[in-house]
Amino acid sequence: MEVLTNAEMQRADQLSIAAGTPGFKLMLSAGQAVAEAANALVEEGPILIVAGPGNNGGDGFVAAAELAAQGRDVSVILMCERDQLQGDAASAARGWKHPVLPFNPQAIGKPALIIDALFGAGLSRPVDGEAHAMIEAINANGAPVLAVDLPSGINGTSAAVMGAAVNATETVTFFRKKPAHLLLPGRMHCGHVRVADIGIEAQVLDEIAPRTFENDPDFWGTAFPVPRIDGHKYARGHVLAVSGDAAATGAARLAARGALRAGAGLVTLATPRDALAINASALTAVMVRPVDTAIEFGALLGDKRYTTCLIGPGAGVGDRTCDLVHTALHAQRHLVLDADALTSFAANPERLFESIKSSQDNAVVLTPHEGEFPRLFSDLSNKYPGRSKLERVRAAAERCGAVVLLKGPDTTIAAPDGRATIAANAPPWLATAGAGDVLAGIIAGLLAQGVPAFEAASIGVWMHGEAGSEAGPGLIAEDLTETLPAVHRRIYNALGVEY
Repeated sequence: MEVLTNAEMQRADQLSIAAGTPGFKLMLSAGQAVAEAANALVEEGPILIVAGPGNNGGDGFVAAAELAAQGRDVSVILMCERDQLQGDAASAARGWKHPVLPFNPQAIGKPALIIDALFGAGLSRPVDGEAHAMIEAINANGAPVLAVDLPSGINGTSAAVMGAAVNATETVTFFRKKPAHLLLPGRMHCGHVRVADIGIEAQVLDEIAPRTFENDPDFWGTAFPVPRIDGHKYARGHVLAVSGDAAATGAARLAARGALRAGAGLVTLATPRDALAINASALTAVMVRPVDTAIEFGALLGDKRYTTCLIGPGAGVGDRTCDLVHTALHAQRHLVLDADALTSFAANPERLFESIKSSQDNAVVLTPHEGEFPRLFSDLSNKYPGRSKLERVRAAAERCGAVVLLKGPDTTIAAPDGRATIAANAPPWLATAGAGDVLAGIIAGLLAQGVPAFEAASIGVWMHGEAGSEAGPGLIAEDLTETLPAVHRRIYNALGVEY
């Protein structure tokens, strides 16, 4: 499903109005959706609506009138004087035939539900003064909160907290989600997110041409590799992963096993000779080959059946790893770079970017976490909070010429052409040693099967999150590969594929 920035959502409203749907009709539909969500959230007891001066407040007034007409006990606190409301918000307020309460935190009382209709998604400056005090009072009240569009205080595009933000139990938004429904910290304030149909036709997206999507099978399902009944292992690709020395072999084995579980036909581990016996004794379906130097690695890649390389997990930081990366790029292989492979270029990231851009194979995926990202993109790091995670990853992908995947609870992926996905299905127990190595392997396994790099990264992240949920609390990285078959079945069911 598409994800719209504030500006894109505003454009969707404008296009819908230009096509003949009055703006007030959209507001009526939005308010009715809020009322429906309120009734589902709290079946009885008084409801308080805290309304702001804009269209978000107008949605709140429509919801107030609708709920009152259904016999609910409703009160409204308004941030401004009624005669200061303009446009559709003023029209909505005229539908509320009762007094409004003063904009005072003490007026909140003890409702069964608070509907936050203060600001919505378009907030562009920090909350202060009376609004800040009201948000703090809402959070301290203890009643469940239903946010209209977005919790007040959250910027819809960047997901930043603008001084203070409502902690919602549930959020009802309209037409499409915004980045802040998926990105942190905004997502932490949203609770469960409902997307309501308010009459905006999907055709408006043809003109808006959004480039951001929620990472789920609805987006990438047609790219998922389903083996053919007449296929064979070499048709499913051969991954060549790189191991570190004898003291650091586990990460590469986790990654190699992830590639095999993701569907690669074959996986081979290129291992230093001092680690050959260790790796060989710990692996069965994954093959091992002795490789100490980039020259030996290049000779191995003379076999064209190696379609994809995976370098980074446990590979070691230094010139040898850099040389292996350049060798793989020169050999025009699909490539996943993670962990040590990224850190090895910290002193000269432009050298890596030039090598990627000069390669004839455009299937290259970088998989940093927030600690590794600034080693390659120092000016785009999280030390510069003016940029959202989505903006940072997009800029990084354009700069380096590869797909960039920035890991975290809101893993965000961008392609050099500007397409991006945001994932929201990762359980918190995925934050464990080795989980990222398995993810890199899954992506390599998908690349080996011919999945384009952007889709392979997106599928891999979703599968990784689902595997974590399947394993449950207490998982260790080894569990992820064991739960991947169940994730495959889940995808097959969603795609209607028999197995």
